[in-house]
Amino acid sequence: MTYLVLVRHGEARLNLEKRFAGWLDTPLTEKGIEDALRCASDLEGIDFDLAFTSRLVRARETLLLILSKQKKPGFMVHEPGAEAGAGLEGETASHREWYSWPEKLGDEVIPIYSNEALNERYYGLLQGKKKKKMKEKYGDEQIFIWCRSFETGPPGGESLKDISTRAVPFFEKEILPAVKEGKNVIICAHQNSLRALIKHIENISDEAIPSVALATATPLIYRYSEGRLVKDKS
Repeated sequence: MTYLVLVRHGEARLNLEKRFAGWLDTPLTEKGIEDALRCASDLEGIDFDLAFTSRLVRARETLLLILSKQKKPGFMVHEPGAEAGAGLEGETASHREWYSWPEKLGDEVIPIYSNEALNERYYGLLQGKKKKKMKEKYGDEQIFIWCRSFETGPPGGESLKDISTRAVPFFEKEILPAVKEGKNVIICAHQNSLRALIKHIENISDEAIPSVALATATPLIYRYSEGRLVKDKS
């Protein structure tokens, strides 16, 4: 049986403060850490082969905590380029290839790929603002439309449709082929980047997607069966 698991990050500091976090790079709270470890225990029965996350620290922290209870260690892959081989005189990326590529370790590790395609929504006008104050200013209904509808996003920010244009192609090119090859894959990301993937996977309509929301650090599990992903209701 092959699995694809989606997990929204644990509670982060700006979640605790009830602000629109978006691209603000905020770490987990103590509760967020505890919830991520609980999620790790829930997922111990699935042996992951591959992991994906966003560039934001709250998602990366959550994923690393989840993988801490796996049989194999997680291994953060640093793509070739500016990060690899830069900054040490006389060294090049090729001299430190081990730092970027876990293939040499074979199946002994879980490679972790981090990509901005899986980042949270950029909230534009709402970024970093208190949710209560924004609801008082613009009204509950308008905030709901900006944050949950498919076509409309907050002023200066991304709609769910915008997020889909970056998250879905990345999923189709980099993640789904691994699942089809029989690899168990976990994606740890954010409310809206995951909602975009769920809409795509389950073929949810534009009208129905506003009702879809994800709890923090709670796995959503799909089985790959007969050429398609099926939600595991057990």
